[in-house]
This record gives sequence, C-alpha cells and structure tokens, in this order.
Amino acid sequence: MKYGIFSDVHGNLEALEAVIAAYQGESIDRYLCVGDVVGYGADPCKCIEKIKSLIPVTVVAGNHDWASIDLFSVAYFNPQAAKAIEWTRRELDTAAEVFLRSLPLVHTEEVFTLVHGSLDSPHDFNYIIDGYNAEQTFIRMQTAVCFVGHSHVAGVFVKDATDRLSYLSEYPIEIKKGNHYLINVGSVGQPRDGNPRACYCVFDTDSRKLDIRRAAYNIRSARGKIIKAGLPRFLGDRLLAGQ
Repeated sequence: MKYGIFSDVHGNLEALEAVIAAYQGESIDRYLCVGDVVGYGADPCKCIEKIKSLIPVTVVAGNHDWASIDLFSVAYFNPQAAKAIEWTRRELDTAAEVFLRSLPLVHTEEVFTLVHGSLDSPHDFNYIIDGYNAEQTFIRMQTAVCFVGHSHVAGVFVKDATDRLSYLSEYPIEIKKGNHYLINVGSVGQPRDGNPRACYCVFDTDSRKLDIRRAAYNIRSARGKIIKAGLPRFLGDRLLAGQ
C-alpha cells in the first residue's frame, strides 16, 4: 500500500493543492494527515473541505486545530499565532467546527501511529526536537512507525534492535524490519527549514521505501491572502523564506 502523509497545512490552500497534485501522480492508496489543518493561513474552511475530499483519509488533531475550537489555550501561543487563532475561530463554519471536534489526538493501526506532537503527553503537544524528546515517544510506541508533525521540520529518528538512536535527514530511506522509526513529515503550509516549498511524505509498504518530498506553489498568492485578511503580516512574509 502507498500512503501519502502530510502535516501542518495551516490554512494554506495553495500549498495544499500543490501537494495533492503531486500525490495524484503517485497512485496513493490512502492519505494520513498529522494535524494542524488550520491556523496561520487565510483558507481554513477550504483546506478542511479539501482534506475531507481525499478518500480515504485519516486525520489527527494538532494544537492549532484544538485552539481554534477552544480545546487548547491560546496562552501557549506567541502573539502572532494567537491572533491567527482568534481570526480562525471567527472564520470557521459549523461543518468545519464539527470536523475539528471529531479529530482524535492519537490514531494507531497495525502498521503505524499518528500523533501531532508526542506520545508521552499528546494533549500537551510537546515538540520532538532531540534524542531525549524522541525517546519519550519511542518507549510508548506500539508500532514500528510513528508519524508526527508540529515542528515544521522533516526528519527521522531511528532506533535499531540494539537501542542505538540515530537521526536521518536525507531521503529516500528504507524502513527496515526490526527497527523503529519516528518520522516528522514536515509542513505543507509553513515550512521552517529554510526551504519554502511545501513538504510532504510518501511511504510504500510494499517496497518499504519512505521519501520526503517538496512541491513548489504560489507562495505570493498565499502571502497576499494572509495580509488581505488582516492577519499579522509576519505570517505571510515568513512563507517566502521558509522560516
């Protein structure tokens, strides 16, 4: 089976459409979204509808998704992000709210686990940015593979059969039997690794190959919508630099 896995769309319709177009050339069997469909960007409802149209799709909640429906405090957000949450709350229609409230924090199947932040405390949305953070999720994983988002930077922590921990940032990689993998799939709508192109993941369980890829999109259009909507200009400008 071939999976299309993505995260942190953040209301960026142009970026999401570019990733979906890229997936259409991949014969994807199933889509997985690792949270934060909304927040920051100017098209929250359209992004929700676009993701709902991906069949079949499984989605877990991110901190911006929860904050947009008052399930997570904006006190944890910086001022620009908090303003975007307040704006998003006003923009969400009933269908969008129902969708966001339906999202679980964690989704686990035989092959993989999905969680936006970390498994040690999913409702706190902790970042996995180093080996210590990764270990807190590894010891709670019941599957060989766990997909995460949240940091907006793609990367793969690997724990082998001897418990040796390593970090990979060059792709594609082979998912080897006996190892455990903690995979951050990066961000579709607001990359922060210095590369402004939308980031997404493809995982083929038959070949056991996993790849992190990029898709160019109309960044200036997405930026212009953010500014026109009255959202903080910084949220539009940062898209140009991928920061």
